[in-house]
Amino acid sequence: MKVKIKRLPHAKDLPLPYYATEQASGFDLMAAVEEPVIIKPMERKAIPTGIAIELPEGFEAQIRPRSGLALKYGITLLNSPGTVDADYRGEIKVVLINLGQEEFVVRRGDRIAQMVICPVVRVMLEEAHELTPTERGPNGFGSTGV
Repeated sequence: MKVKIKRLPHAKDLPLPYYATEQASGFDLMAAVEEPVIIKPMERKAIPTGIAIELPEGFEAQIRPRSGLALKYGITLLNSPGTVDADYRGEIKVVLINLGQEEFVVRRGDRIAQMVICPVVRVMLEEAHELTPTERGPNGFGSTGV
């Protein structure tokens, strides 16, 4: 499947997103910041990627954290996964949050997130007065064990 991608003017010198390994699920997204951005502990900032995409109908792009940033620095995405809808044509930005104890610096070209293209199933909701019972029933958080 081909997906059109537009490199925005402030990212002309940055590479397009790429798969880091042959069997990677997600493209690495890079920071298209002009100057280094400092994210203090418990602070969040929207970081531009300098790209916009044209997804085919029936697909979405999920923006997910990078595991290395999460483990080493406590950096993750505040809305994880973020969703890019098929009809969105604006710049993809990544909402990073610093859950670590030290300031984190985002520099131009840093790999800050990953983007996974996924199919979307559209459903029709049908209101019902009762739902089919199951063994689990309405039991939620923690009800199936630790």
